[in-house]
Amino acid sequence: MLDAAHGYSNARIAQRRDVHIDTVRLWRGRYDSEQGVTSLADRPRPGRPPTFGPLQRAEIKALACQLPAESGVPLSRWSRGDLAREAVARGLATAISASTVRRILATDLLKPWQYQSWIFIRDPAFAAKAARVLDLYARVWDGLPLGADEYVISADEKTSIQARCRCHPTLPPGTSRMMRVNHDYDRGGALAYLAAYDVHTARVMGRCSAKTGIVPFMDLVEQIMTSEPYTSAKRVFWVVDNGSSHRGKAAADRLAERFPNAVMLHTPVHASWLNQVEIFFSIVQRKVITPNDFTDLDQVEDRLIAFERRYNETARPFRWKFTPADLEDLLARIERHEQKKSNSQQPLGCDQQPAVLDQAA
Repeated sequence: MLDAAHGYSNARIAQRRDVHIDTVRLWRGRYDSEQGVTSLADRPRPGRPPTFGPLQRAEIKALACQLPAESGVPLSRWSRGDLAREAVARGLATAISASTVRRILATDLLKPWQYQSWIFIRDPAFAAKAARVLDLYARVWDGLPLGADEYVISADEKTSIQARCRCHPTLPPGTSRMMRVNHDYDRGGALAYLAAYDVHTARVMGRCSAKTGIVPFMDLVEQIMTSEPYTSAKRVFWVVDNGSSHRGKAAADRLAERFPNAVMLHTPVHASWLNQVEIFFSIVQRKVITPNDFTDLDQVEDRLIAFERRYNETARPFRWKFTPADLEDLLARIERHEQKKSNSQQPLGCDQQPAVLDQAA
């Protein structure tokens, strides 16, 4: 409209403002010289006006971002229906449905009915231990690249794999019907699956045992280290977690005494996610064990060993994405968190005043 007041034609205005000439005609037609700028305001739209205003939407989102216990509600987490009832009880709305709550929360990707567990890093040597493991995954040791005759093995145990014999046969999928597994079962015992995963060749070597412990783990080591190419290898690095079967310096010394070319490295405490064999175990859980329907432990063992052979036929190394740069970023974020936590817990001295008083001043 300012361009029009300066005498520009519709075509010239469209060129200057990078819009279509029909847009220029539309707004020049809507402009009323008597009403001025107010004639360009949004016109009333058809349809029902919004039931919940911006303030109500913000209050519902704020409620969803609180733990139920903080509000005195005996729940562990909110559902959409719970949030709708709580919003009505607090007077945020006279009535609101669970689907409306979902749409309001979806604008900020809020899903309080979901949760993710996590564990805080407590190992004081986390940085050093994690860096060594990540270097090995990148085929580096003490700053030097690994040779062709050096290997990295990731090993662990998957415990308590049960044999649950269903009281009625499992039914295969059919037309408009998923596979059906009977809920009732008879217990047939449990076993442990010990596996060693070659990080760079993606080869898995495993065995089953009635229980875990030092002896079963060393049996796995014996199985691997007495076969090629590991027997004649210059060094074989064993990455393990801090389980009782291979914990501490005693386990490392025991391994080195039995096989001088074997080197054991432990992941940081509570950081088994750095052990790549855990990824393989998650595949076993999804593809072999779930749903659990085995007549006895022999069938469990046969299935595990058969899957191991099947996996090795087409396996490729995992695309490990957590790099030393990611480790540095993680440690920096932890340091900032600890700094913030210590500052918030620092008591006020005689010469210190709360920040709110500074702002008021």
